[in-house]
Amino acid sequence: MSAETGMSRRAMLVKIGLLLNGIVGVVLAVPIVRYLVSPVTRERQIGYESWLSLGGLEQFPAGQTRLATYRNPAVNAWDGETADIACWVRNVDDQNFQVFAINCAHLGCPVRWFAQSSLFMCPCHGGAYYQDGSRASGPPERGLFQYHYKIEDGKLLIKAGEMPTPGQPVANKAGGKPTCA
Repeated sequence: MSAETGMSRRAMLVKIGLLLNGIVGVVLAVPIVRYLVSPVTRERQIGYESWLSLGGLEQFPAGQTRLATYRNPAVNAWDGETADIACWVRNVDDQNFQVFAINCAHLGCPVRWFAQSSLFMCPCHGGAYYQDGSRASGPPERGLFQYHYKIEDGKLLIKAGEMPTPGQPVANKAGGKPTCA
């Protein structure tokens, strides 16, 4: 023990060790805290009112169902091609559209459109949906999830800041009265 400082070497090393452990704890806590608060900050950043274009109306002929993609509005720099989200667009009659999430309502497998049978089919568990997205057969208990859409300047836009879920109402058209599916 040093008479001048009143601290032993052991006590000094314990204090240095505690200081270094505190620094390491803070360095490890920063990414964890950022992860926990990211949903709150991300919601403010993108506003969840994002209307994204799927393309011009000429890309979606009347009476047909086509695959379209949009860029996730909550994208990170490292997301690359995984930030491109697919959806199915059905042009009912040149004025009315249906935009379906590509995921099956059962477990989220990507459904495919078969024009020959006018059905969406899920390859995972055999779920089938009619062309209007309603359930035809299989394990899904409800129809395909639908995006809200609107038409502006000859382009089809969808409200992409929100992912369709079973608890959200389905709207036939932007500004229209939502109905539960």
